[in-house]
Amino acid sequence: MYQKFQQHLKLFDAPGLEEALASSKIGLEKESLRVLPEGGISQTSHPAVLGSALTNPQITTDFSEALVELVTPPCDSVTEVIQSLDDIQNFVYRNLDNEILWATSMPCVVAGETSIPLAKYGSSNAAQMKTAYRRGLGLRYGRAMQVIAGVHFNYSFSDDFWQQYQQLLNNTDDKQTFISDQYMGLIRNLLRYGWVVPYFFGASPAICKSFLNGQKTMLQEFNSGTYYEPFATSLRLGDIGYQNNKEETAGIKACYDSLDAYVASMECAINTHHEGYEEIGVKVDGLYQQLNSNILQIENEYYSSVRPKQILQGSEKPSTALKKRGIEYVELRSLDVNAFDPHGINSEQLHFLEVFMLFCLLQDSPILSKSEVNAIDENLLLVAHQGRQPGLDLHRGEERISLQDWATELCNKMKDVAGLLDRANHCENYFSSVKSQIASVFDPELTPSARMLADMKDNDEGFFHHAKRMSQRHNQYYKKQSLSEDKMHFFESLAEESIAQQKKMEADDNVSFDEYLENYFNEA
Repeated sequence: MYQKFQQHLKLFDAPGLEEALASSKIGLEKESLRVLPEGGISQTSHPAVLGSALTNPQITTDFSEALVELVTPPCDSVTEVIQSLDDIQNFVYRNLDNEILWATSMPCVVAGETSIPLAKYGSSNAAQMKTAYRRGLGLRYGRAMQVIAGVHFNYSFSDDFWQQYQQLLNNTDDKQTFISDQYMGLIRNLLRYGWVVPYFFGASPAICKSFLNGQKTMLQEFNSGTYYEPFATSLRLGDIGYQNNKEETAGIKACYDSLDAYVASMECAINTHHEGYEEIGVKVDGLYQQLNSNILQIENEYYSSVRPKQILQGSEKPSTALKKRGIEYVELRSLDVNAFDPHGINSEQLHFLEVFMLFCLLQDSPILSKSEVNAIDENLLLVAHQGRQPGLDLHRGEERISLQDWATELCNKMKDVAGLLDRANHCENYFSSVKSQIASVFDPELTPSARMLADMKDNDEGFFHHAKRMSQRHNQYYKKQSLSEDKMHFFESLAEESIAQQKKMEADDNVSFDEYLENYFNEA
C-alpha cells in the first residue's frame, strides 16, 4: 500500500497538478442549540428575522426548532470558509432575543423529551415531510439523541484536478465514473483511518446527567451533575450517541465497494419494512408519526461518519441524485463542536482535514472486508471512549497496533501531502497542522478532550457549568464583533427571499401530502 502511495505522490511532479490542489472547495455545516441564559433549551420558534428554515441556504434548523444549522457556501480556502462561518454566526447572534448558542456538541439541561421542540418548516408538502421525518426520528431513537450537535466538513477537488489526475493515471473511464470511483476509495480510507478525527479533535469527554434521563450507564461520575470517561475523546461518537443499531441487526449496513453498491444498500434500507417501526404506526389519527415503517425512512437517517454527496435538484432523493450525476463532494461528519473556539472549529483543524482528505485519496484503498468493517466500528468506539488511555491498541487488519504507533505512522506519511498543499497554496499552514497533531499523539493532554476535562477540574465545575461558561464567552466575543452594512444587507435579503420562497412553495402545492409522499418514494 505504501508503494502505491509513493507512486501517486510522484504524479505531482507533473506540471499543473500540484497547483490544481489550490482550487479545491471547502464547506462547513455547524449545528448549535439556542439556549436560554440559564442553560435550558429554547422553546421559542426559529427567529423569523433569520428567514425560512426551509429555504434559507445558509441559516436553517436540524432536528429541533432550537437546533440552528449554519451552512457556508463552498469556499476556496480555509481562511475564506472560517470568515464565512464567522459572518453567518455574527448575523445570528445579532438576532437572538436573550438567548445564546451552546458551545459544545452535547446538549445542555434536557428537561425530558417534551422539552425538545420539533423543527417546523411551514405548511407546504416539503415542509410537512421534513417535520414528519423528524417526528419519526424522535420516536425511533429518542429526541435527546437528535440534539447532539456537530460540525460537518464538506470537501471536493476541482474539475481541473480531476482531469489532470485521470490523464496521469492513464485512466480511460467516463470522467464522472472515474471521479465517483476515486471518491469512494477516499471514503473507504476515511473510514479506515477515521478514528484519528475523534482522537485529535474530539471534544465531548463528559455529558450532563440530564441527557441520559435516569438511564443506567457505564460512564463514571465526575460530579453530582456530570458523567464522563477519564480517557474519552468523543462520547458523541460512542455508545450514547445516535447510532443505527436496529438497521445493522436487520441486515442493513452501507456498502462502500462502489457508488452503485452504496446506492443499492441505501435503497434496500429505505424499501425494507421493519417490524419494530411498524408498531409505532405511520399515519395515526391523521398525523404522520414517521414517513414509513421501513428500516430507514429516507437515506439521511443512516448514521455514518462520512457520506458521498450530490447536490439535490428539487424534491429528488439523495440516492437518485447520486445515480444520475455521481459524487460531487464528500461530507465528513465526525467532528465535535470545538468549545475552545467561538466558531466551533479552527483553521488548524481545517488545514489538517484537508491534508487528511488528500492523503486518503492518494493512499491505496482496497475493498473493505467484513472483518475490516467490524474493526473500523470497534476502533471508532474504542477511541471515542478510551482514546487517550496509555498503551491503547487498535485493530489493523489481522494485527493489533498501538494507537500511538499507528497515528505516528499516518502523520509521518501525511507530511509529504502537507508539503504538496503548502506549495500549492503558498503557505506553511498544512505542514504546521500535521506537526501539531503529532505533538498531541505523544502528549494527549494537548487534545481538546483532555483540555476540557482539565478545565473542568481547574474550575471545579461539571460539564453543564463549563459549557455554559464557554457559551457565554463566545456570546461576548460576538457582541464585540462588527458586521459590515453590506453583509448585514446580504443576510437580511437572504432571509426575506427565503420567506417569499416558502410562501410560493405553499401556494404552488397542488397535491395532497399523501400523494406528495407517494410520488417522492415512487420516483424513478
